[in-house]
Amino acid sequence: MANMNTDRETLRELADEGNETALDRLADLADTADDLGELSELLDEGSMHAGFLLTRRATANGDLRELQRISDAGYEEAGNELDRLLKAPATGHQD
Repeated sequence: MANMNTDRETLRELADEGNETALDRLADLADTADDLGELSELLDEGSMHAGFLLTRRATANGDLRELQRISDAGYEEAGNELDRLLKAPATGHQD
């Protein structure tokens, strides 16, 4: 790869033209850079791969609100993960 900014710009142009592979690649780059804001924007643009990456992070962190947000944005698997976590037995005692 030559200049990363040029590649990102080219990917963005391709994604804007409807290229889903370019959109997925942008999501991978955002994930690698830990750029949750960009991942969220890509999900809002319809990137299911961004939804997958965000769901993986939210599930690992047990972030129920984020899973709900991702599900509401259209990534169904986030809702499934949310349901799974909500149905899991409690691990602590509350007196």
